[in-house]
Amino acid sequence: MRFGICLLSDLPWRTAKPLWQRAEQMGFDHGWVYDHLVWGGLPDARWFSAMPTLTAIAGVTSRMKLGTFVASANFRHPAVFAREVATVVDISDGRLLVGLGVGGSPDDRILGQEPLTAGRRVDRFQEFASLLRRTLSEDHVTADGEWYATRDMRLVGGSLLPQVPLILAGNGPRSVRYAARHGDGWVTTGGAGDTLDEWLRRVSRNRDIFQEALDDAGRPTPDTYLSLNAAPGNPLESIGRFDDLVGHAAALGFTDVVVHWPRESEPYLGDVAVLEALAARGFGAP
Repeated sequence: MRFGICLLSDLPWRTAKPLWQRAEQMGFDHGWVYDHLVWGGLPDARWFSAMPTLTAIAGVTSRMKLGTFVASANFRHPAVFAREVATVVDISDGRLLVGLGVGGSPDDRILGQEPLTAGRRVDRFQEFASLLRRTLSEDHVTADGEWYATRDMRLVGGSLLPQVPLILAGNGPRSVRYAARHGDGWVTTGGAGDTLDEWLRRVSRNRDIFQEALDDAGRPTPDTYLSLNAAPGNPLESIGRFDDLVGHAAALGFTDVVVHWPRESEPYLGDVAVLEALAARGFGAP
């Protein structure tokens, strides 16, 4: 099992920088940032852009992987994003993980577009992911899709795939199957659940759908990431709570888990001392 940490992007860099350095010292395998113009969980907060933040993190860390949790098509074009991805890959010495998802509100209306239905967001996401893969692996890409077009998009220096994994987000059956068939990894929150048992049933169901789609496509099982903060309750409430959730994730076959850095207020209210104790002990259960 590998362990990841996510810090919300409302912190100025002078505050966030030592936290990211501490996260690497703690031994986290990967670190993540949200990718939004405005995040619905903190709609009145100052918010910083994902790719410049990842570039800054790359400059003050040397080991752990860095990723978007997750980038979406709400305000991005795949060809433009491909250039940003290539830049961060170069600066980070190949440590970038590209998490991709369908996106949601309020980002879906900030640029003046009409909000899409859930199904149409998935349609757009799949076209986005497909064209992004092409622009990261092919030179002279020309494409005409329903949502995106490119004309002779250049890729100089060779393919960035599979060096840069595209980790596709999915909680519903359609997106879970797409991640299995086309992704280099899968990340999930598991869907809503009022109790831990209900949430785990949803996660288990999606994990079964993912494996069935992999088997049908004849693909090997890639890395799979589970957000522990999506479970009811706080995963960093105690060491025992964290170990319990990690144990469930391992039993379901996940290779990686992600938690959020504890904050002094909601969302993700928690005690950094628990995180420090886990780091001192080692994140894996004894």
